[in-house]
Parts: sequence; C-alpha cells; structure tokens
Amino acid sequence: MKQAPRSEEKFYIFVRVFILGYPWHGSCWAVIDMTTTMTGPGESFILKPERPSTPIEKPSILILGTRGIPASHGGFETFAERLALFLAARGWKVGVYCQKEVERVGQRVTIDTWRGIELITIEVASRGPRATLEFDWQCVLDAARRPGVCLVLGYNGAVFLTWLRLMRRKIITNMDGIEWRRPKWGPAARAWFWLNEWIGAWLSHRLIADHPAIADHLATRRPRSAIATIAYGADPVTSAPEEPVRALGLEPGKYLVSIARIEPDNNILPIIEAFRRRERGDMKLVVLGTLNNDIPYHRAVREAAGTTVVMPGAIYDHSTVRALRYHARAYMHGHTVGGTNPSLVEALAAGNMVIAHDNRYNRWVAGEAAIYFNDTDSLSARIDAALADDALVARCSKAARARASEDFRWEDVLAAYEKEALRQLGAATAAPAQADRAKHA
Repeated sequence: MKQAPRSEEKFYIFVRVFILGYPWHGSCWAVIDMTTTMTGPGESFILKPERPSTPIEKPSILILGTRGIPASHGGFETFAERLALFLAARGWKVGVYCQKEVERVGQRVTIDTWRGIELITIEVASRGPRATLEFDWQCVLDAARRPGVCLVLGYNGAVFLTWLRLMRRKIITNMDGIEWRRPKWGPAARAWFWLNEWIGAWLSHRLIADHPAIADHLATRRPRSAIATIAYGADPVTSAPEEPVRALGLEPGKYLVSIARIEPDNNILPIIEAFRRRERGDMKLVVLGTLNNDIPYHRAVREAAGTTVVMPGAIYDHSTVRALRYHARAYMHGHTVGGTNPSLVEALAAGNMVIAHDNRYNRWVAGEAAIYFNDTDSLSARIDAALADDALVARCSKAARARASEDFRWEDVLAAYEKEALRQLGAATAAPAQADRAKHA
C-alpha cells in the first residue's frame, strides 16, 4: 500500500506546484524546476520534533542566505563572517550554511568547525539559479531541525520560509535591496522577486533594512514596528601597501576605481564613457568586476574601454582590494538601486572621495564625502573636478572618514544584530553572561 506523504513532503509538493503552476512565462520557471534533485537520489524527509527536547544552554543562531564563509564573494558573505565570529566570541552557538556544488550529491549535509563556528555545508547537484533555490530549500529543511533563531540574508527564496514558520522557528530577515526593480530582470523574474519580497516580509518575525529608504519601502508591506534599520559596517583603513597597486600597472593616486558588478543599473558603461570623453593625462580608471563575453552589456563595456581603463576582473583578495581603495584618487559609485551598498561603505572607511550617482540611497550613505552626477555629461564634469582640485579631494576624504565612524562601525552593527536575535529568543542577558564565562575560561 502506498504511504501517505509526510508533512515535509506535502509542503514540498505545495511549493513545487505553487512555483511551477503559477501562470507566468514557462521558460523562466524551467531554470527553477525543483524536481527530485531537491532531495537527491535515495534521500527522504525526516520529520523532527518542533522544539528541542533538551534545554538550550546558550543562545543559538543559524545564518542562511549566503554562499558561506570564510568570505570570498560579496558583501553578505563578509557580513555573515563578521557576525558569526562576533557572536561566537560572545558565547553564542553559531551555524552558517555553506553551498557546495557537486556533480552528484554524495552526502547532502556535512558539518565542520571553523574558529568556533559550525559550517553546515549543503551539497547541490545543480547550477545557476536552480542551484541557489535547491540550496535555499535544503538549508530550510536542515534549519527546521535545529534550535535557535534563523537569520536569513535576502528574500529571493522566501517562499521556503513557510516551512520554518510551520516548525515554529523564529525568523529575522535582512531584506536587502529592492531586487525586482532592477532593469536587468525580465517580467517573470521581476514577478518572482516581487512575490518573494511580500512573502519574506510577512513570514519573518522581524525585518532588517540596511537603509532608511529600504525601511520606508518595507513599511508598505509591514508595520514599522516590525522593522529595524541596521546599516553595514567597515573597518577603517589608515594604511595599505603599494605593491598590490603597482602589480596591476598602477601608480598610487593616479587612478580612479570602481568596484561593482558589471550591470546597467551600476552605470559601469557611462563611467567608462565619461572618463574616456577627454584626455586624462597619466590618470587611469580601474574597473573591478567579472566580465562575460556572452552578455551583451559586458561586451559593450569591454569595447568602450581603452588603454587608460584597466579591467582586471573580479578580485576577492581583501588586502588587494583594500590597497586599491586606499591609494585611489577617488572612488566611482554608479549604483542606482538598493540600500546601503557595502562597497560604498568600505570606500568611506578607506577615506575615499566618492563620485556617486545622485539618488537617495547614495546621498544618505556618502553625504558630504561625495560629489554627485545624474548623466554622462555631469559625470565627466565631476571627474574633471576630482582630478583638478586637491582641496576638494582632501575635504571629501575627511568627510568620508567622519561618516564611516559615525554610522558604519562594525561593533555597532553587530551589536544591533545581536540585540535583535536576543529579542526573538526572549533572552535579554543570556549572551553577555556567556561572553563573561568565555573570557574567564
């Protein structure tokens, strides 16, 4: 006799039908068709108790939504690493989910320890967007079996959070930027992000906005009492070696730098065109970011770059990136969509003068540390000013360091996240007590 589906199986079937059955363009959902590879050959769901059967001796947190740590990718990974180390040092039990892409799933979940943190590695046998969704689903399944509050970074797979709520887990979600507004996405993908933004907003017990404008946006989904605004952090950079800069054929102080994904909403092409509009002497422009010739925009960017534009690709070595920022004449920031951008905050902490696109996100973050542009003409004029006016550069650099120390200190950011997690655990003093015991151990 065929057995009835277990609770987890029923939920899985619901999610699969919900996604694949939604009346949008089928080609989009082909890449996120969650077939039986979501569980892997021979795997089965195991229903665990909704609450741990043994008392929790110390506060516990699980961090979901990143590729994992140690950080080697973007801002979320760096943040996850910093928060995990901070909480572990204060007596928390910390687990961070890490993605591992394989040809065939061997052991779905493995756990290692790194600097007192549990690295919960999930194997996925998919690629691209499908791999991300498979990873998110498996993380949720595993997290539902473990005690502690779940901190989810991003909402792209928020539909899966339904299972965490059914299993009575506390959920805090950093809602990131307004992904569905980005012009690079087609109608179906935008609909997916828009829907998951709503789902994430309503399934999470607490929402984190990294920028006041993002908090305003989220307030159209949830009451403001459910939203906390916590920005991003950065370490002050007061010195850096010149060798990484010279290794790229650059002279300290003789280049402008852009560190961003090569995408239209980051204005990479206008930045290059404005820089190359006139002769810049021995000054160069450095554009960091992955280039793929299969992408038309990337081809256009590469074709626009001349001998004065250096494009070394993506660089994830922290010391090299830190040196590139520190020795730059100015930092170019063309982002138009999002909240508090980590790269912009790190530029402020390095004392960079900033040339930024004029929008409410960048205005709030950079303040008087930046001069602003709206189009290629105004951008070219701002570059002229940055290259000609040493006093302007010095004034913006001083304002950048002041702004970074005012609102973007890691210790303040991490303490605010700890406070939110303790609030969900209903423990106002547990972590400090654990920290005190750790200090005297």
